[in-house]
Amino acid sequence: MAESVPDRDSDYRDGLLNRRRVLGDAWVDRSLANVNDFNGEFQNLITRYAWNEVWGRPALGDKTRRLMVLSTMIGLKAWEEFALHTRAALDGPPESRLSAQEIKEVILQAAIYCGVPAANHAFGIAAQILRDRGLLPPKAN
Repeated sequence: MAESVPDRDSDYRDGLLNRRRVLGDAWVDRSLANVNDFNGEFQNLITRYAWNEVWGRPALGDKTRRLMVLSTMIGLKAWEEFALHTRAALDGPPESRLSAQEIKEVILQAAIYCGVPAANHAFGIAAQILRDRGLLPPKAN
């Protein structure tokens, strides 16, 4: 009996839809504009696997996955990805959007499990993004 071979084109298309839903068209368009012969296979891989195979699974939903990604990025100290996903969480569709309070709770939880220095840095990044969006008052000098 032959194993079925996944349809890579379909996986890519579905992954791209999820990626756009979660991160927004502008971010995805910028990412795709930077695809070249060197990184193209990697972009295709993450679109098919991360954005289709994982983000496309129905059990958790986008809001829970957003919370998990923020926590994971703090634990990994992947600050650019943390900022990207914080912005996406604030801008996402209403049903999966995170509030400033929910982001704060993620960082507080991470303080215990990932360490206070990581949480301190995450608070700084998130606070600046919230200020940029008018969700926090400007920084006092």
